[in-house]
Amino acid sequence: MGYPDRPGWLRYIQRTPYSDGVLYGSPTVENVGKPTIIEITAYNRRTFETARHNLIINIMSAEDFPLPYQAEFFIRNMNVEEMLASEVLGDFLGAVKNVWQPERLNAINITSALDRGGRVPLPINDMKEGVYVMVGADVPFSSCLREVENPQNQLRCSQEMEPVITCDKKFRTQFHIDWCKISLVDNTKQVSTFQEVIRGEGILPDGGEYKPPSDTLKSRDYYSDFLITLAVPSAIALVLFLILAYIMCCRREGVEKRNMQTPDIQLVHHSAIQKSTKELRDMSKNREIAWPLSTLPVFHPVTGEIVPPLHTDSYDNTSMPLMQTQQNLPHQTQIPQQQSAGEFRMTTFQRFEKLYAHQDIAL
Repeated sequence: MGYPDRPGWLRYIQRTPYSDGVLYGSPTVENVGKPTIIEITAYNRRTFETARHNLIINIMSAEDFPLPYQAEFFIRNMNVEEMLASEVLGDFLGAVKNVWQPERLNAINITSALDRGGRVPLPINDMKEGVYVMVGADVPFSSCLREVENPQNQLRCSQEMEPVITCDKKFRTQFHIDWCKISLVDNTKQVSTFQEVIRGEGILPDGGEYKPPSDTLKSRDYYSDFLITLAVPSAIALVLFLILAYIMCCRREGVEKRNMQTPDIQLVHHSAIQKSTKELRDMSKNREIAWPLSTLPVFHPVTGEIVPPLHTDSYDNTSMPLMQTQQNLPHQTQIPQQQSAGEFRMTTFQRFEKLYAHQDIAL
């Protein structure tokens, strides 16, 4: 009450909007004798009905109940709100009491693993985030708890293997203890019997009393900031743009100036090259030549049917010989002709009688 947030030693957790909210924490010696008033406000999301309640916490000193021997356990299969339930915490303290056999045993601190730097578990196989539970007793540690100090168990922990603890079966039915993370502290000697570095208690440091800002704050003028962040870069960009525009547009030589500075013989050579290139391009466009008349359809000399041309469109004329031999010419007849010495020679001619049977030809 009267502050914007909770005390540094007090935490609040609520998993879902419909689950119970839990306040938990362990005050320090500096908070002893200071009553803490927690103002709780709740409202109904459907009807917007509000309710308010003040929770008064009186913190007393624990010097009248000394618990010099303290052991911190890490339970892997529990969340902090599950461990804070009275029946679950009672079952755990009962299991520790059976192993330790103290006259007085109390829970000193309960902290979520997330407050110690742990990671949020994956939402598979009902994985839990884990919880640290510190308990204190008035008698020294039992032989079962000191088994974690054995060199064999410490070696197995360094190799990420489970140590061999005889009393683990008394916890295994309900609580999965990570024996490699157990911490045994003997306050009578002010040294740790298992770990050199003692983990923190998950309590935020006290930053002192809250001092809100005064109501007489002066308004700040952002005009100078505007000039520095926007006006100055814009002016520089404009100057650079004008310089570049002058160089690109006003400093161009042009074609006429270039021709005036070029020798005449070089211009004549350049013009001749351009003219020759244009003529070659015009000649390359006329490469398609029509087929000769010999490739047009003709009539068969015997049957009178239309005979396909000698060279079809798909025929590759590059492989055609320039002059065909007599064996390749169709519709040819060889007749013997008499020579002067009484010999005969063969003369080849084409048969045109039926080819021009229906045409008037003047011989």
